[in-house]
Amino acid sequence: MKVFKNINYGELEQQRLDLYIPDSENFTVFVFFHGGGLEGGDKSEIEIAVPYLVDRDIAVVSANYRLYPEAKYPEFICDAAAAVAWAMENIHEYGKCDKFIVGGSSAGAYLSMMLCFDKRYLSAHNIDLSKIAGFIHNAGQPTCHFNVLRERGLDTRRVIVDESAPLYHIGVEKCYPPMLFIVSDNDMENRYEQTMLAISTLKHFGADSSKVQLKVMHGGHCEHVFALDDDSESVFGKLIHEFISRL
Repeated sequence: MKVFKNINYGELEQQRLDLYIPDSENFTVFVFFHGGGLEGGDKSEIEIAVPYLVDRDIAVVSANYRLYPEAKYPEFICDAAAAVAWAMENIHEYGKCDKFIVGGSSAGAYLSMMLCFDKRYLSAHNIDLSKIAGFIHNAGQPTCHFNVLRERGLDTRRVIVDESAPLYHIGVEKCYPPMLFIVSDNDMENRYEQTMLAISTLKHFGADSSKVQLKVMHGGHCEHVFALDDDSESVFGKLIHEFISRL
């Protein structure tokens, strides 16, 4: 495995990413965005899953992005799109990529959903949605993110669906890449129900059910991201690999 840390994909200090590249010549690329409520967290969050993924010819691109209180909506979404663009434009320097997968956990999944459902962000970098082979949304908020609500001076418990919400954009496109939703049975309050609503809304607009997968984990919010199974292997890594292997 080859590791490259703190590569700039933008001019700001927060716009940095880490690369974990398999020793093989050909690989799949998984672009990951960490959680932390859009106000914390770090790209190192994925490191526990990296060995499992890299051993299976999956390169990992893990990106930081601007955070509250300095950041304002939609700067973190713009950063996520810029990180994907950097990976697509530069990964050839590290090997041959056969497909790109985009995903995130919690706040990072809010970002991956926004990139998936609101094409404006990737289009700003001339990236068509068809260039992404799949998305992994792990415990993300499909309504207006609670810290976007806080930025607006609203009660963070409000359930609002406007252009800042992934749900708002579902159905605008006729088709979407395959995607995996992951949520826990004891997740953050209302997160399970909102995830089910996002999946139901996709089906309401005729999404191919075989391309919209759901995995319900046992435990609390994103606990599986940091968990090892009985074989001391990454639980989250296995979920990612299983999804990618079906594409």
